[in-house]
Amino acid sequence: MKRTRGCFVLWKFFSLGLLFICNTYLMAQDKVKPVEDLINHTDPGWPIVQDWIKHATNKVEVLPRDSIRAADALYFVQVTTRSPMGAVIFETGGLLIDHGWIRVLGSGSARLNRSMPDWNKGKTFEEYGDHTPYYLIADDVLGGFFAINGGGLGDDPGKVYYLSPDGLDWEPMHYSYSEFLNFCFNGPLDKFYQGFRWQGWEKDLDSLSGERAYSFMPPLWSKEGKDIRRDSRKDVPVEEFYRLIFEIRKQRSLNKPGTKK
Repeated sequence: MKRTRGCFVLWKFFSLGLLFICNTYLMAQDKVKPVEDLINHTDPGWPIVQDWIKHATNKVEVLPRDSIRAADALYFVQVTTRSPMGAVIFETGGLLIDHGWIRVLGSGSARLNRSMPDWNKGKTFEEYGDHTPYYLIADDVLGGFFAINGGGLGDDPGKVYYLSPDGLDWEPMHYSYSEFLNFCFNGPLDKFYQGFRWQGWEKDLDSLSGERAYSFMPPLWSKEGKDIRRDSRKDVPVEEFYRLIFEIRKQRSLNKPGTKK
């Protein structure tokens, strides 16, 4: 999948998220903070994210949050609401980008019934507080997954990687979480997904749950599946798709410790 990694004009405070991310869940937690200590009332990040959304060139839908789920999610991720990530987790049930093509995880909502920590549990870590090699933050309808590197994907902790459904490799995007949001809000998504959007995809996504992704036949990672216009597709649970991807990676020895793919 050919993608453009162009630079975008970033606000001066875009680096805030990386600082908090690196100091919280990407490293083992010695002290677990109560949720009250994670909610920043004097300098919250949500007004900043709201302004980014207001000026976004791509369609962004903010999903409603449930206050109890939001507090639980924030507690388990252990990131302050001063950071953009903490703001998205605590203030939203998630974000749907470009008609729902990309789903940015928050605290969970009816249309995206997965919180960020719940989705990672059993995938990137077994128990809360465990060190994680990476942390899943978003995915797309093709079955591609976005994650922040916790040290298991490369030598750039805190940066976002993309697991391509056609190549099955973790590809560095060179973005912090804040920069990833800017990519979602303003990036050239048509170019990023060039060759992988079919006629009428927008209408198809109207009825696609945030719990499902499209499975193609032949698979996108096969030589025969490179022309999406000729592939058949059906929607499957995104959980099922994730397990399938990593079983295939295991068979190809891409999940072994020390493998940066």
